[in-house]
Amino acid sequence: MPLNPASFLYELDAATSVATITLNRPERRNALTFEVYDELRNTFRALDAEPGVRAVVITGAGGAFCTGGDVRDIIGPLLEMDSGELLEFTRMTCDLIAAMRDCGRPVVGALNGTVAGAGAVIATACDVRIAAESARIAYLFTGVGLSGADMGIAWLLPRIIGLGRATELLMTGGFLDAAEALRIGLYNRVVPDGEALAAGGDLAARLAAGPSAALAVTKRALEREAHMTLHDALDEEARVQAVCMEDPNFREGYRAFVEKRAPVFS
Repeated sequence: MPLNPASFLYELDAATSVATITLNRPERRNALTFEVYDELRNTFRALDAEPGVRAVVITGAGGAFCTGGDVRDIIGPLLEMDSGELLEFTRMTCDLIAAMRDCGRPVVGALNGTVAGAGAVIATACDVRIAAESARIAYLFTGVGLSGADMGIAWLLPRIIGLGRATELLMTGGFLDAAEALRIGLYNRVVPDGEALAAGGDLAARLAAGPSAALAVTKRALEREAHMTLHDALDEEARVQAVCMEDPNFREGYRAFVEKRAPVFS
């Protein structure tokens, strides 16, 4: 059954095999609700095996990508929860990030405007981030008395920008403008306002045209090898590359090279 979430927009372009998720609460700057968290988690789990999907773009409607948990719909109710309910909520938010990282499809963040709090973590969990010039980013958690380590960000962020820069951002909760985020490697590319979704879609289409199994193996390797010694990583890469060499896409890549044409990967 095709995916049909109720709390955000979902569209699959059959021509490119790119699925686009659009956070769709522009009047609230795409702030997250309990329902959005839950449906995002379930959607990314489903996308790992969804027929016809070979890459994913996530973006926001209006002038913001996502400004984190909605003060009215999430923060207020959290103050009334007991410890068990709070843990259930925080585990759900972490499950969303796990679902994004476990999804074998490449995930491109098209950051069309302000990126803050949990929205900044979601952006960081994408494989690639393409941002508009107005896309300031901040991890706001300490500013409201919470740990700067939330939803896996203390694992994700240092691997992208280094421990020193990550420590400063997570402890101060300060905003970076897009130019600075690009300079330190948090953003992969910055484009003029209004062009982030198109640029993200173009990249996703390029990835979708690639060898899906090989891209999934690459994504898994980038996760797993962070915990390995060099020799364990070499052993793992030798094993998985040998498997990829038996995949039809390897033969297609060779034939395309010999025939001087673009490969058509499955």
